[in-house]
Amino acid sequence: MRDGAARPRRRGWITRLIRHPSGVVGLVLSVAFVVLAVLGPYVTPSDPDRQDYLALNEGPTAEHWLGTDQFGRDTLSRVLAGARTSIGIALAATVLGALLGGLWGLWSGYVGGWVDGVSMRLVDVLLAFPGLLLAIGLIALTGPGVEPVILASAVFGVPVFTRLVRGSVLAAKERVFVEAARGLGAGNGRVMFRHLLPAVIAPTVVYATLRLGVTMLVASGLSFLGLGVQPPTAEWGSMLSQAQLYLRLDPAMAFAPGIAITLAVLGFNLLGDGLRDVLDPTLRA
Repeated sequence: MRDGAARPRRRGWITRLIRHPSGVVGLVLSVAFVVLAVLGPYVTPSDPDRQDYLALNEGPTAEHWLGTDQFGRDTLSRVLAGARTSIGIALAATVLGALLGGLWGLWSGYVGGWVDGVSMRLVDVLLAFPGLLLAIGLIALTGPGVEPVILASAVFGVPVFTRLVRGSVLAAKERVFVEAARGLGAGNGRVMFRHLLPAVIAPTVVYATLRLGVTMLVASGLSFLGLGVQPPTAEWGSMLSQAQLYLRLDPAMAFAPGIAITLAVLGFNLLGDGLRDVLDPTLRA
């Protein structure tokens, strides 16, 4: 019965999302970029790292649709290949931040008391730092690279997920089904992970979708500043950093990764807004 009832509910919110004007646009863009991240390196017109010194900063041509960069590398190929790096970093950092922050908020909200008070003051300290500056500080300690960018971007999101999950736990832990579980002798671990965790998954997933765009901007910003992914690896923020010196000579070199970042962030934000509207019963018409 539970499975039979769950399937119509799943079909219901999917149908509402498809009928949501901005939500369906976000869904299409998000799916397109995720597919691009998976297939991008395999569908590039040419090797994204191959240098052609006879075609430096060449404008759009029949062979190079978006031109070439300062080393003669095909811009379109690097944008397609860079999708895996940029979106992969955003996804990994968001999932890691949601996991760490979610477990922290689940534990803090359930335990309560002085533990919750101390925990939230620590969260306040983390939130007091501007996110990008906090990420730069962590990169300064670990050095640049893909893994440090993922870690720094994840830490940037941990306190926000902690507060979100804690608030949901505080609202849910006094409900009848939790009291019933305690009355039947369920331990703290079972109550948290069997009864409270399902109640916080939906808002966490919605916010994580919204957070993807912010995380991508932070990761791209770090690479733009030279603190993230290092050349010659194709990554949109790093490509923007290299293109700023050639804006007048070859505008497409900057426009291509810039538009890719813009559309990806827009897609994740629209999808998050759509999920919020269809999953939150208080926002339904």
